[in-house]
Amino acid sequence: MFSLLLHRSPQQEDLLVADLFEWGATGIAEEEQGIRAFFDGDADCTTLLARFRDFAPEVREEQAVDWAAVSRDAFPPLLIGQQFYLVAPWDASETPEGRLRLEIEPGMACGTGRHPATQLCLEALEASVTPGVSVLDVGTGSGILSEAARLLGAGRVIGCDIDLEAVQIARERIGVTLFAGSADAIRARSQEIIVANIDSAAIESLAGELSRIRKPQSKLILSGFPKHDLPAGFQPQTILTREEWACLIC
Repeated sequence: MFSLLLHRSPQQEDLLVADLFEWGATGIAEEEQGIRAFFDGDADCTTLLARFRDFAPEVREEQAVDWAAVSRDAFPPLLIGQQFYLVAPWDASETPEGRLRLEIEPGMACGTGRHPATQLCLEALEASVTPGVSVLDVGTGSGILSEAARLLGAGRVIGCDIDLEAVQIARERIGVTLFAGSADAIRARSQEIIVANIDSAAIESLAGELSRIRKPQSKLILSGFPKHDLPAGFQPQTILTREEWACLIC
């Protein structure tokens, strides 16, 4: 048994965790220096070092430990905003009174709910979604924001992502309409709330499509970028921030 310590930036964390599980990690834990991923002894350490070389991996031999339990301990329940109770599917804790239970499988696709940008989007949805509204989640990843909108009472929720594998994984757990593709497949003037938790450059490239599919008096919730790299061309009514991350509500 061995582990790899990978040095990453905060914006890389969700994708890296998903990638590590795909490459056979039996458990993952956060450390001050980065993410530590644990592998069984029959895993090919040389191949893994080459695959994750951009994260300056450090190898450490490990004693026999239940790394699945270590991984579970790394994803404890989390209170987000005023309404959400974020848990992994294996968590058996009781949902606090007045909270909506939001179950997301850590590491299966981008969007564990623990990144500040995702949390800002959840709080913005909480303040924006009213019963019956239509919601489009662009770059849905794990489907966490789509599921949150459904729990908040949205009438119709659509999630899209150009990553087919992410969509397939999300469909197994999320009870909303999901498709592989982008916003250009959405009917014009059809959406009352659009949320996009992707990077600034991707949002700028989608600006025309977002404008086309918005209903009058609709809301855009945009995040996935740091405060120093806000997407150009938008006029936010509100800017939410957490750590170095920002969320525009337009």
